[in-house]
Amino acid sequence: MDSETGKLSSGIKSLDEILMGGFVPNRTYLLRGLPGTGKTAIGMHFLTEGVKNNEKVLFINMGEPTAQVINNAQQMGFNTEGVEFLDLSPDEDFFANMEAYDIFSPAEVERESTTSLIIEKMESIKPTRVFLDPITQFRYLSTDEFQFRKQALSFLRFLTDKGATVLFTSEFSDHDPDDDLQFMCDGIINLEFFEEGRNLSVSKYRGSGFRFGAHSMRITPQGVEIYPRLRPSVGEREFVRETISSGVPEMDELLHGGIERGTATIISGPSGVGKTTVGIQFMKEAAGRGERSVVYTFEESEENLINRCESINIPVKSMIKTGMLSVVPVEPLRYSPEEFAQLVRKDVDRNGSKIVMIDSTSGYKLSLRGEDPVSHLHSITKYMTRAGVTVILINEVETISGNLKVTEIGISYLADNIIFLRYFETNGELHKVIGVLKKRLSDFEKSLREVRITQYGIRVGLPLKDVKGILTGTPERQNDGSDTE
Repeated sequence: MDSETGKLSSGIKSLDEILMGGFVPNRTYLLRGLPGTGKTAIGMHFLTEGVKNNEKVLFINMGEPTAQVINNAQQMGFNTEGVEFLDLSPDEDFFANMEAYDIFSPAEVERESTTSLIIEKMESIKPTRVFLDPITQFRYLSTDEFQFRKQALSFLRFLTDKGATVLFTSEFSDHDPDDDLQFMCDGIINLEFFEEGRNLSVSKYRGSGFRFGAHSMRITPQGVEIYPRLRPSVGEREFVRETISSGVPEMDELLHGGIERGTATIISGPSGVGKTTVGIQFMKEAAGRGERSVVYTFEESEENLINRCESINIPVKSMIKTGMLSVVPVEPLRYSPEEFAQLVRKDVDRNGSKIVMIDSTSGYKLSLRGEDPVSHLHSITKYMTRAGVTVILINEVETISGNLKVTEIGISYLADNIIFLRYFETNGELHKVIGVLKKRLSDFEKSLREVRITQYGIRVGLPLKDVKGILTGTPERQNDGSDTE
């Protein structure tokens, strides 16, 4: 039991986080989900955690025989030594015995019935944790729904009166709902399995708060892994709101010194215009200060990114070698939004990264599998900025010229700073321009500057004072009354 929260750990750290510490002792919790959603695996985590704490634990298995339960558990890496089993799984003799219908009758306690087996086991080992899998088997031993509800409720009370915290499972369907079980328990954990993955959510928890929402879940060879939705306020910490230079004087002039620590910056523009290069430039300067950065690239391999940066005088190889930069290629369809958020969170918390770049938001959107990207990007961005991390979001727009559009998924409100890059054509040649649209914490230069990506790095020119219409892609020189051609 946790001395601070007074709760019992579930055996899954991330589930404890969702339950704000774990299970309240001496209460009953319903673990509900269709077959194959991971109910038994979570139950094994719950019991083996008790064994680690020198608690007496009991597995009442009513679906699978003990040998099969142990075999399945060991294949997932669970050590079942120390777990007591009471095998009440149905067999031919069990269903043939009509006396099984009165298993909860006090008059039958002294008989060799299911009731006496449960009582005997509880008295002999006095468990602090009981996992019952599944309680819905009792329906087949009751003559009607009223009897089932009465017997199930009295059974759960019997277990908690004996000092046990009870986790029990139900398998439900449209034809066999478990609404009655939801009323009689103290907490409900729902497990869902669908084509894109698995989710866990809590819909009821008496005596404690909990984390709302659907949390991503995986069943692995090592057991169950849960990825709680990121809460922006969790990682909040104090930091100095100083200005971070890009290392390119002309770009810093645009930004009136640079971007501020703990802010979010969107770098927006069409494909190939240099968005990633501008973001990496801030990381190059951070490495010179001895600060670590990390790039999550959804669209480019690590090798390609390294080679491209090295060719323009950004020493990414040495930055990686000295630990000042980490390049993490991300396959969008591999991670759920919650998994990716926890990946970023671990790096920030463990490695102290000062700049995090997501390249790009369109690649990140693929990992959402149809979910709204704005809420997920909001959570991950606010979590990092409140921890003093500078966030750079690379956003690709589809249009090369024409009316300016910063993003196509409505995330511009997240940005403290918006830097845009744009193509424009003049004299039959394609040029690039850089400008600033937004800067919350300071003023910025309103003019546009030509930018070039060269073998020597990023080169930013003087403000383009005598040209108009650049953002439309068809610039014209302004007539200021002087002789111009």
